[in-house]
Amino acid sequence: MKILLVDDEEELVSTLAERLSLREIDADWVTTGEDALKRVDTEDYDLAVLDVKIPKTSGIEIKKKLAAKCPDMRFIFMTGHGSEENFKAGSAEAGPEYYLPKPVSIKTLIEKIKDVLKK
Repeated sequence: MKILLVDDEEELVSTLAERLSLREIDADWVTTGEDALKRVDTEDYDLAVLDVKIPKTSGIEIKKKLAAKCPDMRFIFMTGHGSEENFKAGSAEAGPEYYLPKPVSIKTLIEKIKDVLKK
């Protein structure tokens, strides 16, 4: 299993990647949508964890572009901006069960990763 984490909060995504790797989950991270799109050109990922709000774009736009390049990739959304509008947009794209508010616990994230990849 290989995961791509996309969030403009560098400290958050680097820490999540490190904590996932300690649990034997291979995770890379980037802080921009452009970097995410470049990364999938050279690496294969099973799943992307996307922040809903990313400067210059959105997690939903990144998801659409990643899905076009990698049709088998699965997605989970996270956000620190818990507005109802963001929830509706994120849950419409990923399903309400795959839309996580920040701060997300590593245990919850791993459960969701495993659940998404089973389907």
